[in-house]
Amino acid sequence: MKTTIKKLEKSEVEITGVLEVAEFEKYEKKALERIGERMELPGFRKGKAPVAIVKENVQEMQLLEEMAEVALQENYIKILEENKIDAIGRPQISITKIGKGSNLEFKIITAILPEMKLGDYKNIAKKENSKEEDKKEIIVDEKEVEKVILDLRKMRAEQARPAHEHKPASTDASQGGEIPESEYPAFDDEFAKSFGKFKVADELKEKIRSNIKIEKETVEKDRVRLAIVEELVKQTQGEIPEILIQSETDKIMYRLEADITNAGLKMEDYLKQINKKGQDLRNEWRADAEKRAKLQIIIHTISEKEKLAPTEEEIEKDVVKITEMYKDADPTRARTYVEQMLENEKVFKFLEEQK
Repeated sequence: MKTTIKKLEKSEVEITGVLEVAEFEKYEKKALERIGERMELPGFRKGKAPVAIVKENVQEMQLLEEMAEVALQENYIKILEENKIDAIGRPQISITKIGKGSNLEFKIITAILPEMKLGDYKNIAKKENSKEEDKKEIIVDEKEVEKVILDLRKMRAEQARPAHEHKPASTDASQGGEIPESEYPAFDDEFAKSFGKFKVADELKEKIRSNIKIEKETVEKDRVRLAIVEELVKQTQGEIPEILIQSETDKIMYRLEADITNAGLKMEDYLKQINKKGQDLRNEWRADAEKRAKLQIIIHTISEKEKLAPTEEEIEKDVVKITEMYKDADPTRARTYVEQMLENEKVFKFLEEQK
């Protein structure tokens, strides 16, 4: 593989490359296997058709594009290592030439870690961690436990009701509406056993109390983390690569689209309702996206300074979990996501330990 590296403005790098046809064609088998996992063919269960049969039923360009994706996924990390490119975030990859019997030509634009003037992150974290006046003792009130128990009893009562009796909550109880509490199942040992490996009711009650405490501890931990983040961003100066800002904007857009789809709506209908275009939303989110991108750089910089980067074994373990759970997941994106999440957690734990 031949590559050319060109430095761009705003801490970005352009990688252009050529993968010779003989090397490119070696990825055909793996590409066919991946396509086969998604393909349904008569006489075969999904993902079980032989490679030769898959090849007979796949369009030439689809196969070539899959080969290119596999080839670049496997070679991207090698390119970075060989050229000592300290990339950060998800790259923009485009194919510039592809065809049967031809070399594969491509272009990759990626952000690199820019020079950042970090604030004194250890002292910032130490200060936020030691604010005694903000610290709250985690207490689980008995009323909170009883509220969860009541909700569980109500849920079981509704599950026991025959489907034809279900009516809107506003309907009179005698006509199948809201079930009165007097008809909820009792909170006893048998009730507890229906929720798992609980022998007596007190074990389930203790588990509920424990879960509430964990939830409250998480909220408190997130509060301290947010305070550290706000101060770190405020005290850090440096240029943010545009590709990172756009990547963070994409993430916000993806989440919005997912929420709208889950609500049974279409994105285009939602945009009509609010009388805006997608670009209008992206412009509104820019400041928030820039802040997120800046934080990503801060975390990566601290990770490098303190040698907190996740190991290859840790990354691979979580990537395997994701790709096994989501068969259509892009391994490159999965790796980028896992690497960032693990790095974030390691850095935040380091900051929380500053006392």
